[in-house]
Amino acid sequence: MELNLTNNIIPYDGSVVYYPTFLDGERALHYYNSLFTSISWKQDEVMMFGKRIITDRKSGWYGDAPFGYTYSKITRYALPWNKPLQEIKQVLEDRTGERFNSCLLNLYHSGKEGMGWHADDEPEMKRYGAIGSLSLGATRKFSFKHKKTKEKIDIMLENGSLLLMLHNTQENWLHSLPKSLKVQEPRINLTFRTFV
Repeated sequence: MELNLTNNIIPYDGSVVYYPTFLDGERALHYYNSLFTSISWKQDEVMMFGKRIITDRKSGWYGDAPFGYTYSKITRYALPWNKPLQEIKQVLEDRTGERFNSCLLNLYHSGKEGMGWHADDEPEMKRYGAIGSLSLGATRKFSFKHKKTKEKIDIMLENGSLLLMLHNTQENWLHSLPKSLKVQEPRINLTFRTFV
């Protein structure tokens, strides 16, 4: 499969390319089931308004080394890659030409769980590094918002799809996964990234 990096879904100040069928349905289902049972899922802890909140959403953090990753004032340390993650990482690197050394996974049990506006711009991450976001399971709406102009762009992320965020996207755009009560099925999201 050839990746077309000219198909940018945001109009300026960054590059975001969407591949709806990065993994075919059979492979997407295989990896969904495999990751659902093999990942060391933990409920996410975040600091909001000075309080420690335990989210319903669960996450896992894996990498080449036990990288410390701090967001919402909580630090997590990466676990070693497991077999399905290594396989997905290899396919992703082969098809995109990018290199990744870590992956943050999120498990959303239904559309009642989401993620607010944020940018993946933590200081530990490679500046202008690519972020490969793979979706498995339920189709969910994903939104971008420009930090200055406030322009918004929505896209539906399908099972087996890849969203590749490149260049200065994190510097200029926020993104979110809005809640949707219509969605009853779970979704696993993998965001491959590079730590320095």
